[in-house]
Amino acid sequence: MPTIANAYIANSATSALRPGFIERSDPGEFDIRIAIKFCGICHSDIHTARGDWASVNFPVVVGHEISGIVEAVGAKVTRHAVGDRVGVGCFVDSCRNCVNCLAGEEQHCLSGSTSTYNSVGRDGRPTAGGYSNSIVVDENYVLRIPEGISLEAAAPLLCAGITMYSPLRNWGAGPGKRVAIIGMGGLGHMGVKIATALGAQVTVLSQSLRKQADALRFGAAACHATSDPTTFARHQGYFDLIINTVSADIDIDQYLSLLALNGTLVIVGLPSKPLTQRAWSLASFRRNLAGSKMGGIRQTQEMLDFCAAHGLGAEVEVIPASEIDEAFDRVIDSAVRYRFVIDAATF
Repeated sequence: MPTIANAYIANSATSALRPGFIERSDPGEFDIRIAIKFCGICHSDIHTARGDWASVNFPVVVGHEISGIVEAVGAKVTRHAVGDRVGVGCFVDSCRNCVNCLAGEEQHCLSGSTSTYNSVGRDGRPTAGGYSNSIVVDENYVLRIPEGISLEAAAPLLCAGITMYSPLRNWGAGPGKRVAIIGMGGLGHMGVKIATALGAQVTVLSQSLRKQADALRFGAAACHATSDPTTFARHQGYFDLIINTVSADIDIDQYLSLLALNGTLVIVGLPSKPLTQRAWSLASFRRNLAGSKMGGIRQTQEMLDFCAAHGLGAEVEVIPASEIDEAFDRVIDSAVRYRFVIDAATF
């Protein structure tokens, strides 16, 4: 028999999130039921709940930065046990058979991975995310949260952390590499921490210098204001890797000019309008423009272990569920340092 979970539900693009109840299936043979303790607020949650993106199936329960404790397991589960500290990220299933799934890149499943919310599971039912007090997930898509990271600081790592770790690792950030992070919000602040721990020389490119002290505290070597035109003049051809975390429309050509020979600008923020850039900006200095999303399960576990080994976690502000809508507005206004995390005990 299904169990009933408390949740905060978006019933339409224009309504506030409201408390309610959702059904969670009993764990199947390979499933685990997780008592959710914390769930981070990602900008993707806001885009979905407020109908900014197409194909939102209301009512919807968002949230894909989930940390909690295993409270029940299916008969054939071997990877996790009752009492384990675990997390769930942006997807909860994939085809498991395509070349990308077999390579541990389930996020790029050729059949499309099953998102933690606003998707349809194998049972034909809509998936519901972490703005609730429990979730049932196949053990293969559940991550182990190491000791040494609090559950509240770990929750945002399941999206913000891996979204930054993946391109930093895939494009070789490390000793001798000059890395720039555009924007220092929920994603950017984790990018600074992780890139620094990897041994790269890190620069923050932010609209203003109001977060400079934090940038330096997180390990950045420098912080420059993009509102100052001399920032671009002084750093032409300087960086090996630039990661753009902002969802706002920016002058891509201007940032491509900051790349050194063979340098790469990676897009992880998702602006609403199509990107435009001149061909010469890429041809000059053999510069590359790329995109990245979260990593696969294997790399996400690697990221969690890396963060635990280096004492890294997200900078969080824990809030009750009753403050979600206010938190959404503050995220849009960039008025959070640096990630809201909802206390699931308040659902």
